[in-house]
Amino acid sequence: MISQIKSFGLIGLIGYAISVEVCVSAGLPAFEIVGLPDTVVKESKERVRAALKSTGFEFPNGRITINLAPANTKKEGSVYDLPIAMGILEASGQIKKGLVSEYAFFGELGLKGDVRRVYGMLPMILEAKKLGIKKVFVPHDNANEAAYVDAVSVFSAKTLREIVDHFVYEECRIEAMPINSWSDESEVSVYDFAEIKGQEAAKRAAEIAVAGGHNILLAGTPGSGKTMLAKCIPSILPKLTFEEALEITAIHSVAGELGTDGIVKSRPFCAPHHSASAVALTGGGVKALPGCVSLAHMGVLFLDELPEFKRSTLEALRQPIEDGVVSVIRANAKSVYPADFMLVAAMNPCPCGNYGSRRVECRCTSSQITRYVNKISGPLLDRIDLHIEMTEVGFDDITSNEKSEPSATIRDRVQKARNIQLERFKNDGIRTNSQMDNKHIKKYCELSTEATAIMRRALEVYNLSARAYIRTLKVARTIADLAGNAEILPIHIKEAVQYRSMDSKYWGKGY
Repeated sequence: MISQIKSFGLIGLIGYAISVEVCVSAGLPAFEIVGLPDTVVKESKERVRAALKSTGFEFPNGRITINLAPANTKKEGSVYDLPIAMGILEASGQIKKGLVSEYAFFGELGLKGDVRRVYGMLPMILEAKKLGIKKVFVPHDNANEAAYVDAVSVFSAKTLREIVDHFVYEECRIEAMPINSWSDESEVSVYDFAEIKGQEAAKRAAEIAVAGGHNILLAGTPGSGKTMLAKCIPSILPKLTFEEALEITAIHSVAGELGTDGIVKSRPFCAPHHSASAVALTGGGVKALPGCVSLAHMGVLFLDELPEFKRSTLEALRQPIEDGVVSVIRANAKSVYPADFMLVAAMNPCPCGNYGSRRVECRCTSSQITRYVNKISGPLLDRIDLHIEMTEVGFDDITSNEKSEPSATIRDRVQKARNIQLERFKNDGIRTNSQMDNKHIKKYCELSTEATAIMRRALEVYNLSARAYIRTLKVARTIADLAGNAEILPIHIKEAVQYRSMDSKYWGKGY
């Protein structure tokens, strides 16, 4: 007898339908899996055999052939254990034929018949919804994740026996899970801008960066508060919408980094160590999994001690920063992951960290400083919109009991600026000022004669590249949004230009 069970696989973040065809026939005992299975899929026959026997089912004593269709796509992972087991039970007559035809099945099996969690559940369920599948069986540990998808009835179970009893015995029917409701209440950050002493200029720059989704570089001596400021940035990020949360959750689900809540409730903050490789940052490996740039999608990628990263690792960021996506291509896999993140980078001004310090004399020679800052290439710096010098915090600031402006107040201003951008770009397919291209610049960043003269002078003084010029205009547009101005005024241009002053101070005129 032949049985067909519905399931799904993944190519990157895209789910696709898999038909698990099971044929149980007479002949010498054999168990074959075809359809380009990887090693994990091939090993499923031993897991399925042990699970069926340990839960009291009969394992057919004949020839079993499993075909995973379409046969020309490589199948990876343990998600096919459960559909294979259900197919064997139906093909061998232990489940009445047709009872499971409306369902899609997902799950890894333990040797005792327990149904275990698998990765990438959300994108597979979303694809099932697109294809009109109304009922799915998932592992209990994946139930919260799957239940955020409407129009699909999600059934969960902890063991294979529970699933079979659902179809065989009326009194053992499992109720479909209610659809999870979405709340835009994000997790409370443990860091708050009110705790940052001094550094008003840097806090202003961070607010502008978040409001427009711009990249920012923080440079300063040790102890000036660079890392503290970066860790406070998530506290002023706009709240997630449900659509954004699903998009982020899909990435974290594929990477196997999703928590028990089943959905990401706050914008991600990813801070890889400077020893991280290019693959860890951009994604890859045998299965072409997402890297830090994708795990930080719609959130923050924080690179502390920026010059300590390998040059090749930093250069790998250029394409994701520019395009908002990253293409991961390997011999057996090709995946495209979203990577629309806000880059926050921090660095010391020199190897000893004291260049420009008012307290400690710098021990570095000019050639050492040049080599240090030149570890960061000009093209990468061009893609960072705001360059901020953070000065040392004085004694009066450290000991002051006066509270700075709290994150909640700053976040309200950021949200208002983001709402302006969402309304402006509602027909353009983008969300923030940082995503504008040339046609958007021409439409939304017209300058007066005075403002144009200021930009012309800035180009001459700082020798800005065309890309840096465009990014300065984007920053000015965000400053105007924060001020509630429909037009970009000269004062907005002047503030935006000052955030490029480090171009000439550290990296000279011209890259």
